[in-house]
Amino acid sequence: MGKAGVGLLLLVLVCLGAADATRAPVSAQDARAVSGAAGGAVYRRPLGNDPARLDPARVSDIYGRAVAEQIFDGLARFDQTLTIVPALAQIWKGSRDGLHWTFTMRKGVKFHHGREVTADDVVFSLTRILDPALKSGAADLLAMVSGARQFREGKAKHVAGLVALDRSTVRITLDEAHAPLPAILAVAHAKIVPRDVVERDRAGFDAHPIGTGPFRFVRWDRGKEIVLAANPDYFDGAPALSRLVYRIFPGERVDEMYAEFRRGQLEDTPVPMGDYRRIVALPNQLHVKRPMISVRFYGFNTRTKPLSDRRVRQAILYAIDRESLVTEVTLGRFVVARGILPPGTLGFNPRLAGYAYDPRRARQLLAEAGFPGGRGLPPITMWSSAKTEGVVREQEHLRRYLDAVGVKAEFKFLTDWPAFSQRLAEGAFPVFLYAWFADVPDPDNFLSKLFHSRSPRNLFGYANAVVDDLLVRARNEQDLQRRVDLYRRAEQLILDDAPLIPIFHFTYERLFQPYVRSVEVNGLGDPYIPLRKVWLDRR
Repeated sequence: MGKAGVGLLLLVLVCLGAADATRAPVSAQDARAVSGAAGGAVYRRPLGNDPARLDPARVSDIYGRAVAEQIFDGLARFDQTLTIVPALAQIWKGSRDGLHWTFTMRKGVKFHHGREVTADDVVFSLTRILDPALKSGAADLLAMVSGARQFREGKAKHVAGLVALDRSTVRITLDEAHAPLPAILAVAHAKIVPRDVVERDRAGFDAHPIGTGPFRFVRWDRGKEIVLAANPDYFDGAPALSRLVYRIFPGERVDEMYAEFRRGQLEDTPVPMGDYRRIVALPNQLHVKRPMISVRFYGFNTRTKPLSDRRVRQAILYAIDRESLVTEVTLGRFVVARGILPPGTLGFNPRLAGYAYDPRRARQLLAEAGFPGGRGLPPITMWSSAKTEGVVREQEHLRRYLDAVGVKAEFKFLTDWPAFSQRLAEGAFPVFLYAWFADVPDPDNFLSKLFHSRSPRNLFGYANAVVDDLLVRARNEQDLQRRVDLYRRAEQLILDDAPLIPIFHFTYERLFQPYVRSVEVNGLGDPYIPLRKVWLDRR
């Protein structure tokens, strides 16, 4: 994140119930009393798939992130305006050049198993993110820590830049400062875990996590539910809710989620695509809609033929009328993606045209690639982890668009998310439906994370040396305008190479029961809602 980056973001806040001027302000203690009087204060949320894992350093999907955010704390966190605020670190101090940081931790904070958090746990937690054996998706975010490269290459047993000065003080030294360190330490992966527990059962920690957060892990019945209980000793005050129950609907079965919501069996739900306008206008519910820092797309595996030919990928993009697709399938609920960076983020280019709907150009490119009229081109198989009504309808449109230029599309589903995620990482899918939600509200988290040739989250097999160079230069550029220019040039080159079909940028949209209070949503979306602040008013 550039020094002025956060101030340029499109930030959102919604506090449900807080706008009711007729109701006197409710204190945290009163909220707990009201929630407690409401039958145990259990909050039931739908989860669209089983998480692959709950170890924050290894979380690779929004399902695991949504749960882990409630169990763990980092040294810092994002508030409702995406400002970086203290969490386990009470204060911190950085040098003028941004290379030397000292974090002083809160005293007396305990993990859920009862032991006090120490600086040694912080050093251990950040070091294990850099451990290549762990394959953490956040390792690149900490690559600028002094000694990180030597540690990852096996040339050092410790990371030189991570030092516990005493029981409650951590010093972190960087080789370069492309973003303020506290912002990086606020991401979902950079949570602090108990060294003793993780070292005792490294494999089991994925399914039985222990943190310091406002809720502690109780159980996980795969395919059914994940249950968390309130942490009464939480350093920021005990939650008003006594339990969180994440009910799992594998394959993102939104219609089933909504039906359970209407029956009063869930406190919130995503909004179904079918009969959308009537549903959001119904009484006795709270409808929240806000922009999100995200992008949804179909990715190409550029290592497989015929998709290794850029002209074939470009032809597919020109064949699709994305404006009509988003309007007809989503009823205009989301913002059409002409590029990768979402509106409101640093570096977003409003003049970026992307790929217009041009079937004639699509046919021309297919002919140039040796497939005139699509002859000789094998069917293009597109995989999805969700088989919802909206996805099926979207893919019917895609099939018609592609068929019109001679491209035969086949659609397959693997609704077991952990299995889908594993096969995706193995490069098993020629084309895959995917969505990216920012870890850090910064263009680097989209462009470098997804498209740098050495990024572990580069699912496309995409490699362009010029793009790599631009991204490295942008990451280290201190001048804001030059940094923006570098990212825009990189984004344009990526789009020219067409490793993905950008479809839309999400808006956060959800229905809440009318008795739900104090929900805060920022631009990072659902996983970052601080459920410790939520209370239920059934009076």
